[in-house]
Amino acid sequence: MGGGARYPYPKFVWSPAGGWWTRPSNWRSNTAIAFGGILAITYGVWTVSAEKEYRPIPPNRPIPSMRWAKQYQNPISK
Repeated sequence: MGGGARYPYPKFVWSPAGGWWTRPSNWRSNTAIAFGGILAITYGVWTVSAEKEYRPIPPNRPIPSMRWAKQYQNPISK
């Protein structure tokens, strides 16, 4: 299991992914930073999408986006 032993590799080859058998010491913080960035971008896209959502023909059954779309919010209950 694991693909065999590590073999000699050329030192002059550069790879943006880190090369052969890379495991940087700060992989946890790199992963946390990347995950935080993905969450921030997702939140921004979600917010803009919810603000711009408009349905000229109302759906005939409840759909999930009705919970957060401004068009379907009841101003009396808030």
